[in-house]
Amino acid sequence: MDTFYISHGSPTLSIDDSLPARHFLESWERAGLAGPQPPRAILIVSGHWETDTPAVNVIRGTNDTIYDFYGFPEQMYKLTYPAPGAPDVAIRTKKLLEDAGFGPVSEDHGRGLDHGAWVPLMLMYPEANIPVCQLSVQTDRDGTYHYDLGKALAPLRDDGVLIVGSGSATHNLRRILRTFAPTSDEPVPEWVAEFDAWLRESLLNGRHDDVKRYEERAPFAKLHVALGAAGPEAKAELIHRSWSNATLSYASYRFTTKQEDTLTTLVCD
Repeated sequence: MDTFYISHGSPTLSIDDSLPARHFLESWERAGLAGPQPPRAILIVSGHWETDTPAVNVIRGTNDTIYDFYGFPEQMYKLTYPAPGAPDVAIRTKKLLEDAGFGPVSEDHGRGLDHGAWVPLMLMYPEANIPVCQLSVQTDRDGTYHYDLGKALAPLRDDGVLIVGSGSATHNLRRILRTFAPTSDEPVPEWVAEFDAWLRESLLNGRHDDVKRYEERAPFAKLHVALGAAGPEAKAELIHRSWSNATLSYASYRFTTKQEDTLTTLVCD
């Protein structure tokens, strides 16, 4: 299976029908972006679950919906995404990572899905009938670490597991322009536009080493970006691009690998 990076941007993506990114995700199954058949399970890597060492949520039952945002419309706190857990995928993820030297990997038996997981998934797979598990990120580790971590997970693709990295291609809450609407004429600030363009060109041209070392090579980069493993023959495709609040890029990518032993996952926040 191909792997994907999805920009979920603001949590209001869950209710705001004016956002082009919402319509893109709602068309996910119709467009067959992940293939003609639904995945057996989903492993999602969200930028909103940060731990010192890798952790997986092992849920034998239904995932809880975590409302890890504050001050938003009340209706958002009534949304749920009761997808079943995927404990078998979680345990295999743990074993793959520990075998590759990323241990210890902890098991969390109580944590549900944060908004970086359930907001895009409720639009992509609204029936919530596909088992889902989540993997944390380590924000004190660099892009190369996460690149290699993703590479260790490549065998999951052979089992029909869809691997999704979720975050936002650009994300700076201190400088966000909350009055910006998708149809307004508010210009995208230079620092946002340049980083978004740099990320696009780096991925589409296969400059994965640049993305792994984004803090050294990218313009205006003060974001958490981790590029999961992509073989040298992997092809990146920009599958959606839009903006909200002037500073939130909804750029989303598909990574098609030409080698069976490679995987690409991108996590940004």
